Amino acid sequence: MSRIGKLPISLPTGVQLTVGNDNEVTVKGPKGELKTTVDRDITVRTEDGNILVERPTEQKRHKAMHGLYRSLISNMVNGVSNGFTEQLELVGVGYKATAAGTTLELALGYSHNIFLALPKEVTATAVTEKGKNPIITLTSIDKQLIGQVAAKIRSLRKVEPYKGKGVRFVGEQIRRKAGKTASK
Repeated sequence: MSRIGKLPISLPTGVQLTVGNDNEVTVKGPKGELKTTVDRDITVRTEDGNILVERPTEQKRHKAMHGLYRSLISNMVNGVSNGFTEQLELVGVGYKATAAGTTLELALGYSHNIFLALPKEVTATAVTEKGKNPIITLTSIDKQLIGQVAAKIRSLRKVEPYKGKGVRFVGEQIRRKAGKTASK
């Protein structure tokens, strides 16, 4: 029943997939190497330059795992060949961001600046153009990790609905509320 799980994953040139013991899938490519352990019931094999993920039965659990692991392996193949980027925008007066190595310094309107240590797999750049909001660009080969780091940065100052100030993804639509109306 899993429509996602049935789809084959095309293996780009320069990307290698190996399935080790304990069903550990390793994907190597030009940008790096990623590993994950697949459930023991799910089988992963390569055929004619495509990766096929198969399940043994039609149980609900096997169907759920089928689509999940197909998506995880697809993200790994895409990550080691192209990589992933997330862009965050800081909206607010005096909001700043500076990236130095694996440390991200954020000024988000609190009394002290926030220093965030980034994982070594994630690189960050902060760009501030005159008259525009600062933009933080995160790049990594691991989609789960970059999403987790972006969510952590966003949670430091959530977007408020009245003025729209806070940390948001670039292009994200914020639902705005009307403020108080004057009494006379």
